[in-house]
Parts: sequence; C-alpha cells; structure tokens
Amino acid sequence: MTLPKLHIAVLMGGWSNERSVSLMSGEGVAKALEELGHKVTRIDMDRTVAQTLTETKADVVFNALHGSPGEDGAVQGMMDLMGLTYTHSGMVASVIAIDKELTKQALVPHGVPMPGGRIVAVEEIHERDPLERPYVLKPVNEGSSVGVAIVTNEGNYGNPISRAAKGPWQEFDSLLAEPYIRGRELTTAVLGDRALLVTELKPKSGFYDFDSKYTEGMTEHICPAEIPDEITQACLDLALRCHRLLGCNGCSRTDFRWDDSQGIEGLFVLETNTQPGMTPLSLVPEQARHLGIEYGELVEIIIADALARKEKAK
Repeated sequence: MTLPKLHIAVLMGGWSNERSVSLMSGEGVAKALEELGHKVTRIDMDRTVAQTLTETKADVVFNALHGSPGEDGAVQGMMDLMGLTYTHSGMVASVIAIDKELTKQALVPHGVPMPGGRIVAVEEIHERDPLERPYVLKPVNEGSSVGVAIVTNEGNYGNPISRAAKGPWQEFDSLLAEPYIRGRELTTAVLGDRALLVTELKPKSGFYDFDSKYTEGMTEHICPAEIPDEITQACLDLALRCHRLLGCNGCSRTDFRWDDSQGIEGLFVLETNTQPGMTPLSLVPEQARHLGIEYGELVEIIIADALARKEKAK
C-alpha cells in the first residue's frame, strides 16, 4: 500500500513499567516511517503531552505507548477530546482490554473460553491460598506479563505466601488469581480485520515473563506454530472474535494457553493486547513478515486504518 507523505507524531515512553519497551517500539516505528519519506516527530510522553501534541500539529499520532496511561484509555480519551487522529484502539476498548476482569466480563458471555478465578485482596493470600495450587497471581491491569507469579507446592514463596517473598503482592493491593493451565503458550495477531498466524512461544527457562519477552535468545518463537490444524483455526477464530467483541482497531494480539493433553477443550484465551509491541523481538511484526508484510508496510497499514476511521466518522 502507499500512503501520501504525512507528518506523524510517534508517541512513546511514558512512565509505566513498560517504558523501555515503548521506547524501542516507538523508535522502530519512527525510523521505518522516515525511511518511507514521512515527516516524524518523536514525543516521549510526559505530563505536558497535550500541549506538545497541540504544538506538533501532526496529521496522525502513532500510539506506541505500552501500559498505563497510554494503553488503558486515558491517553485515548485525551486525544478524543482534542480531536486527534490516532492509531490502535479507542478509549472504550482500551479501558476494557487492559483490565483482565473486565475482559472476562466482555468475552466469556459470548462463549470465549477463559480461565476461571477471582480478584483477591493481598492480605488474603498471606493467610490462605485463594485457589488450589498450582495457580497464577497477576495484576488486574498490567501488560507484558508484568508482576505475574506462578504459585506451586514446590515453589519458594512459602505456604501461605510469605510477605517477604518477592512478588506482585509487594506492589499491588489486589491481584487476579487464576488456575494454572499447564501446556503451551500460543499467540495470534489481528491486523485490521484479519487474523494473521499462530506463534508458539517456548521460554528457555521459567515461563514467558517480561524478561523472556524482551531479552534476545530467552524465548524460541515457532512461527507458524507446529500444532494441529484444529487448534490453529481455533486460535485464529478466537483472536478475531476477541478483537471484534472488544471493539479493537488497528492491530491487537491475543494470547492463549493450550493444554495439549485436552485437545480443543484445553485452549484458553488469557488476554487481548490492544497495543502490541513493535520492537525487533515483537510478535506482530514477526507474524506479518511471515506473510510477506515488511515492517514499514505494517506500520503504514496501522496508520491507514486510523485515517480510514477518521474519514468514516465524518
């Protein structure tokens, strides 16, 4: 595809736990756009971001932020009020998708298989296990596997979990407790209204946490995943359903756990990311590349989606 030459503001950085990843994503996007002949203004988001965006007067904002407040609807709501054209999902989809409990409420009634569980106060987990071990504890509204802990009988968190043990209970007042699903880590990207491929992620050690995601060599990506056709098709269908049900735009990525001993009954959606990474190790660019979509073209497709929504809204 060919876009007219545009002035594009690339919004990145911010102050979330995922700042470093956002800066890598944003710089990759900015360089690709410059190579394609676009004018690019890099914006490392701070508390004066509204003023900076106003002064920049860009044709479109490429939102390369990860985590709060760039992925949770706050920045999207601000840009809506300012009348700006921006990439990826809008305020409502962002508010829902960043919150794992709201995501379940939006998806499970429509038949999307997701793990059970409940939100628990941190004080409770120091008194008793909220679920039978093994189980997973995770922040309700963080991405990139930030603050995820797998609690097993063999682990070193203690029983009950010790207050002194390092984990998400030291950072958050409440956590989402879910049953641990043994098996394999799968993910599928959606671009526009098309599910791309299924990638299997095999961490060299431990599980697919923040370090495994963003440290080269720590996770093997098998793309396309070597899984039965039935599971591949189910992942593609579910990722597209999640994208549509949540009201996502541009691109998204849905993560799965698959207990391969249970067949199709062992496939569960974990979450949908409304602003997947665009770093050299990121999964959306990798899946696109396998389908013949190079990085620069991918970036322009995401921008074209934002421009098309602007025209449709007129």
